[in-house]
Amino acid sequence: MMGAWQPLPDDLPPEVRHFVEQLRLLKDRTGLSLVALGARTAYSKSSWQRYLNATQPPPRQAVAALCRVAGLAESEAERFGVRWELAVHAWPRPPAPAPAHAGGPTGGPTGEPMGGPAPGAYEDDPTLPWWDARDNVPEPRWSPTRLLAVAGVIAVALLLCVLIGAFALT
Repeated sequence: MMGAWQPLPDDLPPEVRHFVEQLRLLKDRTGLSLVALGARTAYSKSSWQRYLNATQPPPRQAVAALCRVAGLAESEAERFGVRWELAVHAWPRPPAPAPAHAGGPTGGPTGEPMGGPAPGAYEDDPTLPWWDARDNVPEPRWSPTRLLAVAGVIAVALLLCVLIGAFALT
């Protein structure tokens, strides 16, 4: 797909347009197909299509991975990071999904409509590394303090059983 990019939307902010154009040039410079780029960066072909067609901002890690694959020098990769920062703040957000109406099918406790997020919704927050994302992460059922207390009670109970058994045998 080198050089055969679909036109970017006319209403894109200039920071986003510049960033995506530079990202496209960098991708073309690698000589890789989107499938090969996906294999080398751990971001799927469809993700790269969304990033390079400006339908979704790429996560910072995707941009860093592309810079690595393209063999950019540290200073040039840092400039891409600055372009990403400017673009992601100007990136148009998709319209908020309409709230599910009463009686309509919802999927689970969040009330999200069945079938997943609204079309066009971003798959992740590009400003937050995936390892820091805390969405839908349940709190641990047993805290370390509680586990330690339970282990202590069990140890005391076992010790009592041993002592009672030793006195019972004598």
